[in-house]
Amino acid sequence: MNRDELVAFLDEHLNVQAYPDKSSNGLQVEGKAEVERVAFAVDTTLRTIERAAKAGADMMVVHHGMIWGGLGYITGIHYRRLKALMESGINLYAAHLPLDAHPEVGNNVELLRILGIEPRGPFGEYRGLSVGFYGEFDEPQPIEKVAHIIAEKLGTTVRTYEFGEREIKTVGAVSGAGAFALEEAHRKGIDLLVTGEFTHADYLTAIDLPQSVLAAGHYKTETLGVKALMRVLREKFDVEVLFIDEPTGL
Repeated sequence: MNRDELVAFLDEHLNVQAYPDKSSNGLQVEGKAEVERVAFAVDTTLRTIERAAKAGADMMVVHHGMIWGGLGYITGIHYRRLKALMESGINLYAAHLPLDAHPEVGNNVELLRILGIEPRGPFGEYRGLSVGFYGEFDEPQPIEKVAHIIAEKLGTTVRTYEFGEREIKTVGAVSGAGAFALEEAHRKGIDLLVTGEFTHADYLTAIDLPQSVLAAGHYKTETLGVKALMRVLREKFDVEVLFIDEPTGL
């Protein structure tokens, strides 16, 4: 597969130009012109790069890339990561908000789907665009049951904050650091916000609103999009794909 054709497909499929993002989405580091094997990962770290190289990958597609609005100084760990990419000839493609917000392969539609919920509309406004989705159960579900499903499906520890509704009908999903949507969830009458991270300040906001929240881990909630996108590439193109799992427990 020609790299530029693959990049053009990803740019269009993910609509990378539409999102005001700190991440420099798209092809961040250019490598080999021909791509036979693509590694998917949540994060760009020395470990994921080395594992991709050992697996013979020609490209990495990640949620968290190396470049966040500018290169800055290429020293220390930034130099080591870039050196590892360039020495192995691996292309690095990043999709941050575009992969959160995608209506077919995004982290947030996938979060709803593991609960058996089909998205009903956009949710989680960030810089004028929604990056999450909301939907509802056919019948209200105890918050404990919702937490159990997510914990089981993602293989993660779920922290439950039962500050609002305990019988859950409507669910809003914003993966990763999605607690910025707390007030929107409360304002729109969404019973439960499902996200990844939940900080001290988030706790205080949620309890004051009040708003019920499930926090399932930044990493785990953002494995879903890259895995869904991996399936698309496997079906559409003549390339081998693999997922590199490097959980942080956070």
